[in-house]
Amino acid sequence: MSVPRFWDNQETAQKVVSRMKYIKGLLDPWDRSFTDCNEFLELSELMMLDEAQDEKAEHEFELTVQNLKKTVDQIELRSLLADRLDPLNAFVSINAGAGGTEACDWSEMLLRMYERWAGAKGFSFSIVDLLSGEEAGVKNVTFMVKGEMAYGYLKAERGVHRLVRISPFDSNKRRHTSFASVDVIAELVDDIEIEIDPNDLRIDTYRASGAGGQHVNKTDSAVRITHLPTNIVVQCQNERSQHKNKVTAMRVLKARLYEKKRAEKDAELQKQYGTKKKIEWGSQIRSYVFHPYSLVKDHRTNIQTSNVDKVMDGDIDQFIESYLKSTVSL
Repeated sequence: MSVPRFWDNQETAQKVVSRMKYIKGLLDPWDRSFTDCNEFLELSELMMLDEAQDEKAEHEFELTVQNLKKTVDQIELRSLLADRLDPLNAFVSINAGAGGTEACDWSEMLLRMYERWAGAKGFSFSIVDLLSGEEAGVKNVTFMVKGEMAYGYLKAERGVHRLVRISPFDSNKRRHTSFASVDVIAELVDDIEIEIDPNDLRIDTYRASGAGGQHVNKTDSAVRITHLPTNIVVQCQNERSQHKNKVTAMRVLKARLYEKKRAEKDAELQKQYGTKKKIEWGSQIRSYVFHPYSLVKDHRTNIQTSNVDKVMDGDIDQFIESYLKSTVSL
């Protein structure tokens, strides 16, 4: 009788490869830092010995210092992503606040921002569920980001995002303030157990909305699952198969239930060991001002930039990294 090898099981093999990539991602910056540090020391000695220092040597020295600083910053950031969930993929939900079409348009702008951020990172991006606004934009959307440390990075985006601009939907060209909430949960792996009693679930099917061809319009492929004890509702309509939509919806439900348990534990710890600012409607984490001036400011860290267009094109790493660093002292 032959003994099965781990690579004969595709799922096991994928887990091993994923773990190897994760470990490699941790070790590579350290290897680069040692190499850059040795080059830095060698160049320092040469420049001290050479009294007639040329511009080429000085440029090479400055470049080595910059590379070393960049690598050390990368190691520091990695050290902040030590939570068990940080390496996992992420489900992100955006919900428009009060304000009708203006708020729905703001939600769609945030969706585009995160999609571009994911693309720049080399992460995959896919819509799980989307409800369009009545006139324009998106009322609410859930999407999945797959990539190394996706949840670790995106958890910094959880909270309320505020927009101030001259509304393109206002014929009087008045300034409007809109809000959208962003929620982030991790896609759980198999070794994190969450028990769900099938009797606690109400499963409804309905016809998917939006683009998708004749199949989407004629069959009840979309799935909505309600967890009765907690009243948590999840839904998926991205796949054409009802079975695939149900599988994805169950993964989202499992992640939300786990996040709920973590939140309850954190709340209990905060009662015992201190207070922490709540992420709730009205306590925005970041403001995006398009008028009367250009400014994006993170209210948790006071990091700000006047390049609004660049931020809306997905350049949000400075806000994410600053927030993660600030949590060290919390």
